[in-house]
Amino acid sequence: SSSSSSPSATQTGPAVVQTYGNWESQGCWSDTPAARSLTFVGNTGGANTPQKCMDVCYAAGYNYAGVEYSVECYCGTTVSNGGTLKTDGCSMLCQGDKLAYCGGPDRLNMYKYNGVVPPPTTAVNGGGNAASANGVTPLTTGLPNGWAYKGCWVDGAYGRILPAAGNPVGLNTPLSCIASCASLGYAISGVEYGAECYCSNTLNNAAAIATDADCKMACTGDAQHACGAANRISLYSTLDTMPVYQKPTALTTGLPGKYKYLGCYQQPPGGKSTFPYQFKDLQTMSVQSCLQKCSQYGYGSAALELGTECSCGDPADVTKNSPGPAPAADCSVPCRGSPTDLCGGVSKISLYSWDMNETPLYVWNTPANKGHYELLIGGITIPLIATLGLNNKVTFTEKAGTGAPNSTGAYELDYSLANDYTKAWREMHVASDIFCSASLVLPDRKGRILNIGGWSGAATEGIRIYTPSGSPGINGTTDWQENWDKVHLQKGRWYPGAMQMANGSVLVMGGEDGSNGKPIASFEVLPKVPGGPTYLEMDWLLRTDPNNLYPFSFVLPGAGILVIYYNEARILNEVTFETTKMLPIIPGSVNAVGGRTYPMEGTAMILPQSDPYTDPLEVIVCGGSAFGQAFDNCVSIQPEVDNADWVIERMPSKRVMTIMTALPDGTYLIMGGAQEGVAGFGLGRKPNLQALLYDPSLPRHQRFSILGETTVARLYHSEAILLHDGRVLVTGSDPEDNGQNPQEYRMEVYVPPYLASGLVQPTYTIANRDWTYGGTYRITVNLAQGPISAMRVTLMGAVSSTHGNSFGQRTIFPKFTCTGNVCDIIAPPDAHVCPPGWFQLFVMDGPTPSYSQWVRIGNDPGQLGNWPNSPGFTLPGVGGL
Repeated sequence: SSSSSSPSATQTGPAVVQTYGNWESQGCWSDTPAARSLTFVGNTGGANTPQKCMDVCYAAGYNYAGVEYSVECYCGTTVSNGGTLKTDGCSMLCQGDKLAYCGGPDRLNMYKYNGVVPPPTTAVNGGGNAASANGVTPLTTGLPNGWAYKGCWVDGAYGRILPAAGNPVGLNTPLSCIASCASLGYAISGVEYGAECYCSNTLNNAAAIATDADCKMACTGDAQHACGAANRISLYSTLDTMPVYQKPTALTTGLPGKYKYLGCYQQPPGGKSTFPYQFKDLQTMSVQSCLQKCSQYGYGSAALELGTECSCGDPADVTKNSPGPAPAADCSVPCRGSPTDLCGGVSKISLYSWDMNETPLYVWNTPANKGHYELLIGGITIPLIATLGLNNKVTFTEKAGTGAPNSTGAYELDYSLANDYTKAWREMHVASDIFCSASLVLPDRKGRILNIGGWSGAATEGIRIYTPSGSPGINGTTDWQENWDKVHLQKGRWYPGAMQMANGSVLVMGGEDGSNGKPIASFEVLPKVPGGPTYLEMDWLLRTDPNNLYPFSFVLPGAGILVIYYNEARILNEVTFETTKMLPIIPGSVNAVGGRTYPMEGTAMILPQSDPYTDPLEVIVCGGSAFGQAFDNCVSIQPEVDNADWVIERMPSKRVMTIMTALPDGTYLIMGGAQEGVAGFGLGRKPNLQALLYDPSLPRHQRFSILGETTVARLYHSEAILLHDGRVLVTGSDPEDNGQNPQEYRMEVYVPPYLASGLVQPTYTIANRDWTYGGTYRITVNLAQGPISAMRVTLMGAVSSTHGNSFGQRTIFPKFTCTGNVCDIIAPPDAHVCPPGWFQLFVMDGPTPSYSQWVRIGNDPGQLGNWPNSPGFTLPGVGGL
C-alpha cells in the first residue's frame, strides 16, 4: 500500500479527506467526459472512497488521483485538458464512505502524492472486476415495464454519448440506474465501468454500437451481469429507436437576432468567469436558448460552457477578463439540449456577440441638454417621507433618532424662500415614531396628508393627519394631529403599502408588526366600518414575507387592483379583494429572479394615460435586487391584456433603492440608489450618482437617456418629488454604513432638460378647480413659444415619496380644445381611469411646462372629510371647495 490512514477525531458530518499518508488534497477541480483532467481510469472494485482511489493510482504508478461523482476514480501524472480549480460542485458523498466527499457532476476531489511513486505493480483498472473473468452477460429479463436492453455501445470516442449522470440508490446495477434515470425524466439509461450510471434522451457524439463481448465488467451491485467496461456502456431504453446525433460542430447559422459566432475562448484562471451573469440548464441548454436569454436582458455577448452553462455580458468583459482565443478543439462538449451543436468545454467558452453596428440591441441616448443637479438648501432633517402639499410646500417626516437630538420628527419647507434659510423651514411635530410608515394625499376639500403605520408598539398602529396651510412666502399654522386612544389601525404595520381606492376609501396592506417582526399579511380599509375586526388575511403576503414590504398597488381602468410584491403581481377584485388574475413571475436578472419591493427595493410607476383612454394601462418597475446583486433593468407590463408578459429594458447601470419621479412631459426621472446590496441600514454599496430619463414615447430599448451626475449619495431613506415649478426635489439618505456615506441634510433639485433649455415657461389661469368626471373646465393660457397646436395639458397625481413608492402617482393627458388662447379641458371619465384625488395641472408649451395649479377630480366619494370624527382632529367636511 502507498500509505496508511492516520486516526482522526470523530466526525460529525461529511468532510473532504485532506491527507492520506503522503497524499494531500488539491481541492475541487473541473472535469468533463470529453476531456478528462486526469486521463486514466482507476478501478476501485466498487464502494469507492478517496483512500481506495489513491491506493489504486499509487499501485499503477500515478502521482495524481481524483474521485468523481461518488463512484469514479481517475489517475494521472499531471492535470490535463485545461482542468481548473473550482470553488463549488464537489458535493457528492462517496459510495463507500458517507462521511467523505467524492467530487460531483463534472467535478473531481483531486489529490497529489508528495514523493516518488514506484513503478506500477498493477494495471490502472485493476484488470476489471473479478466477476469479469468468469464471464458476465447483459441483463435482459426482469426489466421495468417498457424498458429493453439496447446493446453495448462505444463511449468517449468524441465525448460522452449520455451526458447526464444518474444517481442510483446503493451499488450500481442496470435496474438501479434505470430507476435513477426514469426518476429524472430520461428515456435512456446506461451503465459503464461497473460503477457508473448515465442518462439521456438522445445518443450524442456519433455514438456507435459495439459487440456485447466488449461490455465485460460486472456491475458493482450485481456480479452476474454486465455494466459496460472502459469506454463501453450497456444501454437500456423505453424508445424503439434511440436518436443518434453526430459529432457536434459550432453553430454559426440561424442564430437569434444579430448574434455572430466569434470562436472558442479561454475563461479567466482560478475558476472565474468572463461574464458576470450565468445560469445552468441540465436538460435543454442550447445555443439558441442561451442567446435568446442574453438578448432578452440586453447583453450583447453570450457564451456557453460544459454543455449546460450559459453566461451573458458585454464585449468589454471579454477584453477585460478573457485571456483570449483558445484552440477550436478545446470547445468540444455538445449542448445538452441540441447535441449537434458545441457548447464550450472545460474552462473554455463558445463565444457569440451581437452585431451592434447593424441593428443595436439597445440605444442609450446622450443628449446635449441633460439638465443638471443644483443644491437647493441645507436641511434640518433627514427625511423619511416627502410630500408636496396643496400649499406648494414640502412636508417631511423623519425617523426618530435619525437627525439632531432635538429634532421634532416633522418639518415643512417653503422652497420659494430657499435663499433665506431662517424663513424657509417651519418646525412641526409628530406624537409617535413614523419610521417605516406610509403616506397619501387625501381627496378631501383640504387635501390633508394621511400617514399610517410606524416603528414599534403603538406607533405601528398610528393614524396621523396634517392639513396643509399657508402658501409660498406665507407661513402655515397647522400641525400633525394624532389620537391613538380614539383612532388607530386594526393591525400594527411596519413597512405597509397604501392606496386611494376608486370608491374614495383608503386601502392599507401588508407590513410586519414591528422591526423585522412577524408578518401582518392582511388588508384593512379606512375609514373602518363600525363593529368588530374587518381586516382580511392574504395568504400570498404571508408566503412572500419578508420580501414583499412596501408593496406597489394601483387602481386599474377595468375596475381591478394591481398589486406588485416581491417578484409576483396579481389583480384583485376591488370589492372582495379576491385574486382574479395572476401575472407571470417578474424577471430579475439572467441568473436570479430576486425581487422588486423592500428589501430588494426598486420603484414602480404607471406610464402615461391619454384620452380616449382606450390603450391598455401599462406599469413599469425599475431596479431591484437579487439578495445583493442589484438589477440593471426596468420591466413593464400591460396587466389587463390577455396573456400579458413582462418586457425587459436594460438600464445603463445597476440600481437598488431606486428613486423615480414622473414628469409633466410624460417622461420619468430615475435617480439615486446603490449599485450593490439591498435596502436597509449599511446594506447598500457603490452609490449610483447618475440620473437617467425614461421616455415611453420612444421605441422600446431606446428610451433611456443619460443625464447629469451628482456628488451626493442618495441611499436608504431617499426621496424624490415633483415641485409645482417643474423641478424635482431630491432629499434624504440615512445609510448608516460606518461613515462611508454621510447622513444627508442637503436638499437638491434636479432641473430637467425641459427647464434647462432657456425657454420661458407658459402661464395659465383657471377658475374652477373642483372637477367631476367627464366635466369640461376652462383655462386661459399664455404661451411664450407657441403654437397652440403644440400645447399639451398634463394632470399629475399628488405624491408622497418613500422607499421606492410614489403613493398616488398618475400621469394623465386629458382631451382639450382651444379657441384662441381659451381652452376647454375634459376631465377623465371615471374613478378607475383616474381615482379621486388632487392633481397638479400643468400646461406644456411644446416641451416646456408651466407652474402647476391644484385641481381635485372626483370629489370625496368616501367622505373622508368627515373622518376621523374624534377629539384631536380638525375636519374639513365634505362638499365643494
